[in-house]
Amino acid sequence: MVSGDPPDAEEIGCGVSKPAAKQKVFLFLQGPPSIFARTIADELELLGCKTLRLNLCPGDWLSWHDKRARSYRGTLADWPKWLAKFCKENGVTDLIYYADRVPYHSAAAEVGNSLGLTCTTYEFGYLRPDWITLERDGMSAHSRFPKDPDIIREAAAGLPEIDRRPLFPFSFEAEAVSEVTYNMSNVLFAAFYPRYVRDKLYHPLVDYLSNIPRLMLSRRRARNAAHLIDDVISSGCPYFVFPLQLQSDYQLRYNSPFDHIAEAAEDVIRSFAKSAPIAARLVFKVHPLDNGMEPWRKILRTIAKRYGVKKRVYVIDGGNLDLLLRHSAGALTINSTSGLHSLRVSCPTKVLGISLYDINGLTCQKPIDDFWREGSKPDPELLDALERLLAATIQVKGCFYTDNGRRAGAYEIARRLAAGSVNLPGALCDVAPRLKRARDLGIATTFDEQIASRGKTERWTHVWQG
Repeated sequence: MVSGDPPDAEEIGCGVSKPAAKQKVFLFLQGPPSIFARTIADELELLGCKTLRLNLCPGDWLSWHDKRARSYRGTLADWPKWLAKFCKENGVTDLIYYADRVPYHSAAAEVGNSLGLTCTTYEFGYLRPDWITLERDGMSAHSRFPKDPDIIREAAAGLPEIDRRPLFPFSFEAEAVSEVTYNMSNVLFAAFYPRYVRDKLYHPLVDYLSNIPRLMLSRRRARNAAHLIDDVISSGCPYFVFPLQLQSDYQLRYNSPFDHIAEAAEDVIRSFAKSAPIAARLVFKVHPLDNGMEPWRKILRTIAKRYGVKKRVYVIDGGNLDLLLRHSAGALTINSTSGLHSLRVSCPTKVLGISLYDINGLTCQKPIDDFWREGSKPDPELLDALERLLAATIQVKGCFYTDNGRRAGAYEIARRLAAGSVNLPGALCDVAPRLKRARDLGIATTFDEQIASRGKTERWTHVWQG
């Protein structure tokens, strides 16, 4: 959080102290499952800006239903045209949304750009914990953050060290209660928004119930995982780590070239069997929040057996990822922030999809078949420059689930939004190279392409679940 008094409306340029200037009108779409979006709006109002909100589902309404809010109850297909009309009629200048690739927000970004509006998205931070990502337009394939190492070094020169103190810790229970309340309200009160498309891979009730046995067995899994990690490290054999993401993660489903993590796993195992040193091992680590609906042991053992490396492929469910990475010969990821963790411990890293940190000098730019023997450690000076530039431009200190964290994050986000300084200075670059890379990988980059691709992940899931 920036210290000192907040800038006044004249300094920000919202139009209160300058009646002739055009007042900024911020339209908020869906936010995280908390009152965080409303807190940002309250801060913007104090700076003289006008704020509006569109609720798409019961969970949105529970989070925010004051006089600034209005409901949309039409279809997803009609949403772009309706939104464009709403923005014109209400003089909207800025669109704000959480999770940029969910279909409603993907369409909103296209509408906003066509109307010349400023679009801004936010999400959990790259520099976790205690950070929120705030970017112009979008993230991953749509990120405007520089990809050129020289630009990053130049823009980061002279920037301060990162404040890594954990200021706003929150419990798993706080996050879980917010998530369950939001998503179950969309099930129980669906009749109030009958055309809302609940963009979830699993039905919320099934998803949450499936977590109960995993929570009950969490201590046993942690003990078993710790023993297996010790065995892997003490064996003396080189090993590579593939931390699995959540199959339900929208960044995986909409910002990845894979319809299912199993596709990525098969590519990795096939290449490992073909090109990795014969003494090497491959370790898949299940995400700590995985609900157990994807039978990862069955999936991965089946694939490993197919390529003749069943005895060299391990699946670990639990344990300390950083410890595993520190002793590994390399790490692979689709587009997870775990890639940043591997870079921080000087672990050679290969990105299989699109990620902001997939930069020459940090990650392996060679084909995956070469990675097993030729992966190189990241340049520590470039990594430091990357993280300092992240902290100064598209990261905000705060969190969604505590009062202090919300206030700190909302105050700083509102200041940047009102000043039009998101991604500045030095991190507002041309998005074309990343979009080209995404298209080359077959990633859907438009709203229409996303709608056409929906259902592929679900079909994969049903195959593995039988």
